[in-house]
Amino acid sequence: MSERSLQYQSQNALTVEHSPTLTGLSVVPIGLFLVAFVVGSATLAGWLGFESPLFGLALETVFTALLFASGACLLATGAASRLEIVDTTPDRSAGVGVASGFGFVAFSAIGLTASQTFGLGGVRWALPASVVGVLVAGSILFAREDFGVTVPSGLFSLLIGGLFLFDVIDPSWTFSPAGFGVTFFGTVFVPLLTIVATFVGAWAAANAFQGFGAAGRQAGAFFLIGTNAALILLVLVLLIAFIVKNGFWYAVDGMEIGPGLHFHWPFVMDGYDVFLGQKGIFPAIVGTFWLVVGAVVLAVPIGVGAAVFLTEYAEQGRFTSVVEVATNGLWSTPSVVFGLFGYAFLVPRLGNNTSLLAGMIVLGFMLLPLVLITSREAIKSVPDEYRDASAALGVSKWETIKEVTIPSAMPGIVTGVIIGIGRIAGETAPILIVTADNPQRKFAPAVLGSFEFTATPPFIVNDALLSGSSALPYQLYGAITTGVVGDDPGYGWATAFVLLLVVLSFYVIGIMTRMYFRKKLHA
Repeated sequence: MSERSLQYQSQNALTVEHSPTLTGLSVVPIGLFLVAFVVGSATLAGWLGFESPLFGLALETVFTALLFASGACLLATGAASRLEIVDTTPDRSAGVGVASGFGFVAFSAIGLTASQTFGLGGVRWALPASVVGVLVAGSILFAREDFGVTVPSGLFSLLIGGLFLFDVIDPSWTFSPAGFGVTFFGTVFVPLLTIVATFVGAWAAANAFQGFGAAGRQAGAFFLIGTNAALILLVLVLLIAFIVKNGFWYAVDGMEIGPGLHFHWPFVMDGYDVFLGQKGIFPAIVGTFWLVVGAVVLAVPIGVGAAVFLTEYAEQGRFTSVVEVATNGLWSTPSVVFGLFGYAFLVPRLGNNTSLLAGMIVLGFMLLPLVLITSREAIKSVPDEYRDASAALGVSKWETIKEVTIPSAMPGIVTGVIIGIGRIAGETAPILIVTADNPQRKFAPAVLGSFEFTATPPFIVNDALLSGSSALPYQLYGAITTGVVGDDPGYGWATAFVLLLVVLSFYVIGIMTRMYFRKKLHA
């Protein structure tokens, strides 16, 4: 057997022998971070209090124990790797990024201590902070990767735990840094610092789990990305849960489901009438629906048509570059600017008063850039082989676009429309400027029943479209500003709950449409 094969077997045997130790040491900080995140988040949300023990232990003690356990495991991991107790493949350096990150933390900590605790004003605090920051960064940069990753992370956890242990920072602690105009409270800082320190430790443990080196850095990157995705999902779930908790029961109060087709949901199906004791939002729901439908009818055909022209017909040059820059600029334009444009340009030409039609057009202008951008990208993603095969069969270019390109790009187009609807359905500023009149309306706009034909231009008129309307975002805004929420907070939360349902239903319709086109495409 060759020497290389013997060496490979030896490495495999060594890995098998010591991997349980490395795995155990590196998994613990990751688990401790999960515990710290749950307990810390519950504390920040007010679900747990420092005055109430957790499993018989004071909450501050729990945080301190989590930090010391995480720090000890990280230091033990670094020592085991450096002493070759476990088999790892660390690089010669932890890297510039890691060194810069811990150096900045050291610089900030020393700078705050020097300026706030010892009163070094001006730029005098910068000298000790810079010296310590450079020393920390240099030590990490020139240390072997296993030490450069685990030791700073472990010491960071132990330092924060020591501050809690010796009551330097406790729940009664307050900090008002000079020149900042803000006060930090221990009830917030203690769980927040615990989450941050254990998060850094979990990242270092993820590196160690794969033995450092390229595999370890990849594992650390996956941990960061996965944590970021989980946090985004968690924030969404908490937001929805918070709105549902505060608004659901108020919204469903009085709901009746009888025999046959009898169904009555007062909050959703009634208008707002103080004399009749009705606090419904039906007019706002209908107004939101028509605003979104009008915007989609305006923006989607124009956006998809422009995307087809720019992608399939126009030569890629200065003209298309200018259009692309202009489209990106329009998409990033604040919504209030669209509202001001509608107020200055559309309102005077549509009866000189706020109207549903003006809101449709303004929201259509807001939706148009995203539809154009996503439609272009979706059309570009269609393989050229599809076009070439169609042309080889003698099919005209327009028929190819209509029968091959657009159907293939439809899932991407629908995705862009879904994202755009999610934005415009919750907009308040443009609706407030160009559409809204009375936030608490008795009757919904009867758009379909208001069409009238005339013998003179414009031959078709619709008073409902040319009149003001309410919408759910404006209804919520009006409830807050008129004091309805202060007197009856459930009304505001219930309105937010229904707005969330409406937006999510638009998303559901869009997702189902996208799934239909994908299924049809692969049929």
